[in-house]
Amino acid sequence: MSIRVMLVDDQVLLRTGFRMVLAAQPDMEVVAEAGDGAEALEVLAGTEVDVVLMDVRMPRLDGVEATRRICAQQDPPKVLILTTFDLDEYAFSALKVGASGFMLKDVPPAELLGAIRAVHSGDAVVAPSTTRRLLDRFTPMLPSTTKEPAGTELGRLTEREREVMLLVAQGLSNGEIAARLVLSEATVKTHVGRILTKLGLRDRVQVVVLAYESGLVRAGGGAPQK
Repeated sequence: MSIRVMLVDDQVLLRTGFRMVLAAQPDMEVVAEAGDGAEALEVLAGTEVDVVLMDVRMPRLDGVEATRRICAQQDPPKVLILTTFDLDEYAFSALKVGASGFMLKDVPPAELLGAIRAVHSGDAVVAPSTTRRLLDRFTPMLPSTTKEPAGTELGRLTEREREVMLLVAQGLSNGEIAARLVLSEATVKTHVGRILTKLGLRDRVQVVVLAYESGLVRAGGGAPQK
């Protein structure tokens, strides 16, 4: 089964370039395009899509609001934000409302393709170190969006799950967490899945956001002192 991708960007030339890159992949297919967030929502209403490549700065409806509306739908596609600027407050806002990660628009093609596959699988945060730096910079400036007190949410986790969550929030991959905790990768993946289920989160990016909002991780990427 090919990964069905939608391109959302107000620059036609940029969409054309991405479409050419994706069309060369045996496991990917560009099934839809849109020039802004409003058009993207209209197209998605009648098109099955797995991953949306979403620009953030567009006319009519920007990528942040479009992402929020997409992620609020039942069984929505994954959204991968494309931005021109590293440490962009728009990219951070998109992560807060449900995007699964973000990439710079000038990323090498191989990294973009890997990011699409990672977001589709749900197994990895895209560019975790950059996501972490975004959170370090912008978390103090934005209100929490947690639906209930963080202590209540985290109380659902076992001690081991909290330990895994902390390492996920610090940007470690499943393999790195497995090595740190002397576990198998399969066991770590199981723990991550349980964390997502118990906390009602879509993916690892939302784990990172919640860890910062709850104080489990502080700006700088470390755990608070006990």
